[in-house]
Amino acid sequence: MSRIFPAIAAFACAQLFTWSLASASSSIPQIQHVIIIMQENRSFDSYFGTYPGANGIPMKNGMPNDCNPDPQTKQCVYSYHEHMEKTYGGPHDSSAEIKDVDGGKMDGFVAQAKIGQNFGGSEVMAYHDAREIPDYWAFAHNYVLQDAMFSSTTEWSLPAHLYLVSNWSATCAVLNDPLSCQSSDPCCLPQPGGNAWTDITWLLHRSGVSWKYYVFPGQSPDVINPGEDDGVHGIYVPQSATIPTDWNPLPLFTDVAEDNQLGNIVDGGGFYADARHGRLPAVSWVVPDFHTSEHPNANPRVGMKYVSGLVDAVMSGPDWNSTAIFVSWDDFGGLFDHVVPPTIDSYGYGIRVPGLVISPWAKHGFIDHQLLSFDAYNKFIEDLFLRGQRIDPTMDGRPDNRPDVRENYPGLGDLLNDFDFSQSIRYSNYGRPTITTHSPPGSRVRPTSMNRARE
Repeated sequence: MSRIFPAIAAFACAQLFTWSLASASSSIPQIQHVIIIMQENRSFDSYFGTYPGANGIPMKNGMPNDCNPDPQTKQCVYSYHEHMEKTYGGPHDSSAEIKDVDGGKMDGFVAQAKIGQNFGGSEVMAYHDAREIPDYWAFAHNYVLQDAMFSSTTEWSLPAHLYLVSNWSATCAVLNDPLSCQSSDPCCLPQPGGNAWTDITWLLHRSGVSWKYYVFPGQSPDVINPGEDDGVHGIYVPQSATIPTDWNPLPLFTDVAEDNQLGNIVDGGGFYADARHGRLPAVSWVVPDFHTSEHPNANPRVGMKYVSGLVDAVMSGPDWNSTAIFVSWDDFGGLFDHVVPPTIDSYGYGIRVPGLVISPWAKHGFIDHQLLSFDAYNKFIEDLFLRGQRIDPTMDGRPDNRPDVRENYPGLGDLLNDFDFSQSIRYSNYGRPTITTHSPPGSRVRPTSMNRARE
């Protein structure tokens, strides 16, 4: 049920609200820096479906035992290992996801991917492993792999990134008026002030907690103003710290402008110097450009090397021993995953995506089976730096009409469970991990119906 705040009630709430100024220091002394690295459009099974011990692709006699019907060939396409690094995805808006999930059968991926020439068809059943993405598998082997991380929404990149920073996606009828906002998966970007509801930077600023949103300039990782919004077709636009895109929505948030925090949205190239020289803020988000985003049919090695470079910069700097790095992918990109996403409200969760935790305090080689979404990142930040304050319109002094407080969903896991603060800090892990992971199981032969000419 939506919370409606009449003007009088909002005024009274604002008058009576007393902000308890929390220290910028973390409640867990070992973690003083949280970094969220967000990539683009990969499902869990497409990257870690054969990772040992994870909830991966169902197997029988060492071979994938799931399939999706191909409406054109009338055959069932099984998951298969793809050594070619470039593969195509499929439509990944809410309508496509409903058809992919097919009431829990998870068998609509191939059919959806064959609706247009720019999609991959049977390629959505392909998976990679340590042979194509060795760094990601090495990070999982050395640190934490999350096999129950779900995108916060069933929609494409813009709503996913709105949830990433605010736990909500909405459309506002009146600029700069949070009480005019209603739940929505917007088709396109609004004017400045059009994102009038509260995001987590409001809480961070009020508590004196430093933050930066690092944006790598170039072409946007996903389309903007996508029309019918299948999450693939549309217009790619320039991206920079000062240009709002679906991956850089913070410049359009009212509270960011009112707090004079627009300067905290910075060029991504500065991340390396900040990391190497001990200038990281308490909270960082890092978003790529198209080239390094891993958006299918991009080469995942390019994105992997970019992510490894970010991690290397932190590992080689003075903040490594007090840092927690989270890596995930904003949505599934139309790629197959066999796990039915849970429904917690009208907009989430979306299909499962990979999640990694990299920190000297992360459990070694641990697979986290807790139910998680991007909401867990904000919950973690709030617990560490804000004494558990939530983006809650009844308590945060800035009421809006969000239907629920996502961080308080009773099934949401706790990211603190991915850490062991009693262990000795592993300074030996400076530098990118190069551990050879387990040999992957057998794989099926590439379907003969695939069009190799596109690669």
